[in-house]
Amino acid sequence: MTVQPAVEETFRDKLGIVSTEGKRTWVYPKKPSGFYYRMRTVLSAGLFAFLFGMPLMTVHGHPFMLFNIIDRKFILFGTAFGPHDFYLLVLTMITLIVFVILFTVVFGRLFCGWVCPQTVFMEMVFRRIDYWIEGNDRQQRRLNESPWGAEKIISKTFRCVIYFALAFLIGNTLLAWIIGIDELRRIATDPPSQHVAGLTAMVAFSFLFYWIFIWFREQACILVCPYGRLQSVLLDKNSIVIAYDYPRGEPRGKIRRNEARTAGDCIDCHLCVDVCPTGIDIRNGTQLECVNCTACIDACDAVMNRIGKPRGLIRYDSADNISSRTGFRWTGRIIAYAALLIVLIGVLAVLLLNRKDVDVTVLRTPGMFFQEQPDGRVSNVYDVKVLNKTFDSASLSLRLQNADGELRLMGDGLTTAPQGIAEGKFLIVLNRAALHGMNTPVSIDVYAGDRRLETLTTSFLGPGRR
Repeated sequence: MTVQPAVEETFRDKLGIVSTEGKRTWVYPKKPSGFYYRMRTVLSAGLFAFLFGMPLMTVHGHPFMLFNIIDRKFILFGTAFGPHDFYLLVLTMITLIVFVILFTVVFGRLFCGWVCPQTVFMEMVFRRIDYWIEGNDRQQRRLNESPWGAEKIISKTFRCVIYFALAFLIGNTLLAWIIGIDELRRIATDPPSQHVAGLTAMVAFSFLFYWIFIWFREQACILVCPYGRLQSVLLDKNSIVIAYDYPRGEPRGKIRRNEARTAGDCIDCHLCVDVCPTGIDIRNGTQLECVNCTACIDACDAVMNRIGKPRGLIRYDSADNISSRTGFRWTGRIIAYAALLIVLIGVLAVLLLNRKDVDVTVLRTPGMFFQEQPDGRVSNVYDVKVLNKTFDSASLSLRLQNADGELRLMGDGLTTAPQGIAEGKFLIVLNRAALHGMNTPVSIDVYAGDRRLETLTTSFLGPGRR
């Protein structure tokens, strides 16, 4: 951990959001500004465009992205996936887990500060609403501690209305990712009695997000988020985190006019603490509550500019580089995780590239032996199962390849509904002269119209040569 040696680590015995009496301590962070804050704002705008715009995108009338966990239907980049692709889902989840582990080992909680929806919405939307309606951090604290009056009632009511409107928008947007924008529109416009479950979900999502952003806030990152807990086992001294350069900054000391400075570069202005949305002092070192939001970096860089000192007293860096200036090193753990991730991505890519739109399975009917026909030929009965993974219906035909015989499909043919399953039976009838013993391999071509999709190989059971 990047900890100043002279500081006792008593700060780790308590949380900044909990008082000594065990009550919640509300955090009123000072509004940040600076290079990193501007970059986060630009990235957040792109993330908002992706979140709210993607459910509106369709391909041939179907969502471009859909994660319908309830009905086990998923659409990724216009391609449909279902329960039959469970192995791909498992492999994708394993790949994502390894990626998260590798990313955290190298970059710490960079994801939390820049991409996590909780942080992005809290800091880029709802926190800004607080500054707009209730003023800066001191004004917010003063308003909350003041008795109820007309001004407080009006501002709090206005804030709650805006919060709930945004929570309603966010909740319904996420619901659109699950059930699709068309289904969401039907739920909103049809009579309520036709969509009781859907309307209940809409209201539940809205109140959940309203409660998170108006009351739970930073506690979601500190108390609930499992990813934050992974820091203790994934981070090491080579991980790049937001770190305080204590060899350069210590000992701390105020700037005094007409007095020679013997202290370090940290002037103990407390701004890095004032802007922290989780209420910690980054100068104590890497902490569970830090979400790598970079607010302390911007605040410290602004102070360094004013006092004529180099920027970067607080920066992205590793504990090893802070203490010994060794720079980034490829450790065995990083190499192992990277190699495993490359293998998983390779396997997943091969499986996705070889994934078929229509799967056809042919098996000889269990318990059935060969049948001798009156004309001296021999027949076998087969089961065929067609799995259509596309959004269009599929009509298939089967043709016997390079064999002295014929294939007779029973029933009305093999037609499957979009993302449906069709089953049927067929006969293969061969001349005795074409048999090569008890088991004769036969090949069956699968056609969609005049286009051959694939060739299947099965075995034909016969009486053998006499």
